[in-house]
Amino acid sequence: MKAKTLILLLVLIILPFGMDLLAQCPMCRMAAESNLDNGGTEGRGLNTGILYLFAMPYLIAGILGLLWWKNRIKGADEIMD
Repeated sequence: MKAKTLILLLVLIILPFGMDLLAQCPMCRMAAESNLDNGGTEGRGLNTGILYLFAMPYLIAGILGLLWWKNRIKGADEIMD
């Protein structure tokens, strides 16, 4: 139950900033727009790629932190017994 509440809280905190996350540097944006205007398809996945590269380090650190925290709690329970 706590995990669901935490996820919901994180989504509610991050949701208002979602539009800002879809921005790129001006040079990348111009290149993607000109590519799409000329019939290319390379610019379509640019935002997804940027968000993927942005999110991966935080996901890895979060997962490692969660695993460490759970193992720390298990270790403390074993010591108390």
